Amino acid sequence: MPLLFIGHGSPMNALDTNEFTSYWRTLAENIEKPDAIICISAHWETDGSLVTSMAQPKTIHDFGGFPQRLFNVQYPAPGSPELAKEIQNMVSGTEVGLDDRWGLDHGAWSVIRQMYPDATVPVVQMSLDYNQSAQSQYDLAKDLAPLRNKGVLIVGSGNIIHNLRTINWSMQGNGFDWALEANDLFKKLIVKNEHRQLINYRKLGAAADMAIPTPEHYLPLLYVLALKKEDEAVTFFNDKTVMGSVSMTSVRIG
Repeated sequence: MPLLFIGHGSPMNALDTNEFTSYWRTLAENIEKPDAIICISAHWETDGSLVTSMAQPKTIHDFGGFPQRLFNVQYPAPGSPELAKEIQNMVSGTEVGLDDRWGLDHGAWSVIRQMYPDATVPVVQMSLDYNQSAQSQYDLAKDLAPLRNKGVLIVGSGNIIHNLRTINWSMQGNGFDWALEANDLFKKLIVKNEHRQLINYRKLGAAADMAIPTPEHYLPLLYVLALKKEDEAVTFFNDKTVMGSVSMTSVRIG
């Protein structure tokens, strides 16, 4: 299976038809339908690494200030207790706990609902351990590699550039100069397989610091890059920065 990092942007993308969501649907139509999906979402940070293990994950509306119709959305995809247990057993560098309380947050369902609207593909979420370094989480992700050969689609959901403190709502289709600079830098490093620099993103300069004031929307990218084979092709899509400081830039590997 390919690997995907998807810039998810606004929760309203769960409902809207726009250039970004149209590509998500096209993408799903042009890859083999997965047997299951593992989603690493920016919106599930935990003390320790966890994976959802319930048979029927709930739809979590982890946001505020949006229209009621968004809160009314349910995405009833099944979970996969078997896949959760397999992940727990195959990760060697750290303990992975089984979670039966979380569900699917909007970082997962807002994207997957557009890709697979029939909600028949089992979805498991994996958390971001806020105690672990970027290097540790990159290393953890490497253990998931065998699942790619078992029909499992691994999706990181976040935003490479995500600075809500500086959003300018009038700049719907544009980015600040520093955001464009950082986005171009990250893309160049991804193409060159410069994963060490991407892991040590705090050393990449002022533009990168502005782009990633907090790590949770960036880290899902590292989970995806960790699973890339040396010679696999990289394709960027939805490569656009909106509202000044949110990059929708997304990555397909393989």
